[in-house]
Amino acid sequence: MSSQPVLGIMTLYLGKNKKLEERSYYKQLSVLGQKMGIDVAVFTPEDVNETRRLVLAHHYDEASLRWKRKWVPFPAVIYDRCRYQATPRFAKYKRFRAKFARLTYMNHRLANKWIVHKTLNQNTRIRPFLPETKLYRNGKEMRKFLHRWNMIYLKPVNGTGGRGILRVARMSDGTCLVRGRDPERRIIATRKATVGEIALKLARWGERGNYVMQQGIDLQLKDGTMHDFRLLIQKNEHGQWEKTGCAGRVGPKNSVTSNLHGGGRAVPMKALLMNRFSADTVESVIRTIDTLGIDVAEQLEKKFGTLCELGLDIAVDRSGHVWLLEVNPKPAREVFSKIGETDTYRKAVTRPLEYAMWLYKNRRDRRGGF
Repeated sequence: MSSQPVLGIMTLYLGKNKKLEERSYYKQLSVLGQKMGIDVAVFTPEDVNETRRLVLAHHYDEASLRWKRKWVPFPAVIYDRCRYQATPRFAKYKRFRAKFARLTYMNHRLANKWIVHKTLNQNTRIRPFLPETKLYRNGKEMRKFLHRWNMIYLKPVNGTGGRGILRVARMSDGTCLVRGRDPERRIIATRKATVGEIALKLARWGERGNYVMQQGIDLQLKDGTMHDFRLLIQKNEHGQWEKTGCAGRVGPKNSVTSNLHGGGRAVPMKALLMNRFSADTVESVIRTIDTLGIDVAEQLEKKFGTLCELGLDIAVDRSGHVWLLEVNPKPAREVFSKIGETDTYRKAVTRPLEYAMWLYKNRRDRRGGF
């Protein structure tokens, strides 16, 4: 058995064929980990023998360029990459985290969008950057919110990747223009609807009480496409928060989101900002975003426990004001490779390994040595 520290990457299978969604990322971690003296073992809660405290892990063998399976003890440090899914698999994951809460995790779970918003809203430094957000309960409350802001976003509290997001704009005749994506991420073309029809649609999706209403920020570019920015904040090799990078994202035609998984394209941050603002404003915006990122990370860690990285979705309105749209605790990092920022991308992949090694060295004597 290897004397190297073992980093366990905990994830969830997708579909009946038990697909691993981020296998290429796990392969990179495995190869880099070996060079850093870390064994990487990928597993899901379905691969656990709780009685013997073993996991049937996926290991990438660089010599044969293949993934292999073998039983290993519970890893010294666990990097949680489990994203929400409405399946028994996610329930099993939550049971694992509860039962084995004393294991050393690089990142604790965040709550849903509504609780995260309330947590951030408690911080006076962060509050000015938060769009007004309320929990959706019924069409009557949606109508009041629309009268206040004219344009709003409806977002599932547990949604990811742009699924189920609707952009609703109030018209002078009392109806609404609705665009968005359904729960399977398919684009919903612009159409007219009443508030009652929108509420009925949410009810059919089974999401009553599971949506938030967010003040609409104008994300539209001159060509009609939507855009935002993805800021990646990570712990470094000293266990401290640091900005890794920030990139622009532009959505496909007719989409209300700019997620890359939903067909969006990546654009260098500065180039996107320079098309809209003066050089002085651009520098000011970047400084504000950088400071906001660290403030958000520290506030959420204070509330939810140890974290290792966060992806922040940021908007910049026409006046240059910065808005925090959403926080992703399990962020992707491909946006940096897509804009040719190879050094940033390499750092984004390496930092979780560096932080895992820092945890291993600094927590070795805690809880009986992991």
